Amino acid sequence: MLSVPGLWRLREQRYRLIGSKCETCGNIYLPKRAICPKCRRKGKIVEFRDFSGYGKVETWTVVHSAPEGFVDQAPYVLAIVRLREGPKILAQIVDVKPEEIQQGMEVYKVVRRIQEDSPEGIISYGFKFTKV
Repeated sequence: MLSVPGLWRLREQRYRLIGSKCETCGNIYLPKRAICPKCRRKGKIVEFRDFSGYGKVETWTVVHSAPEGFVDQAPYVLAIVRLREGPKILAQIVDVKPEEIQQGMEVYKVVRRIQEDSPEGIISYGFKFTKV
């Protein structure tokens, strides 16, 4: 679990989908990058932008045996979602029964509780996806 200062430093990437676009080759990346992995230092990434948060499920799995800190959420669905802008992201799908998930299902980003230290501890929030 992260400390309060750690959560504060990471707040932008925990609540927003911010990516970058290389002006040289046009590739789009998530999370944002200062240097294009394809063009290396020859490329210029000048555009940082928020992604829409909409995408489609490419593949998924149901986690029945969850790691420590997530046991109370099991079973839950983890999916690879291709965002409208192009990049793929691994995320939890919520508010949908596992048997209702389909390849190509449209989803969008929501902010939800990820985990908590203890009843009196820090509650971590972040994004998950749900059905459109």
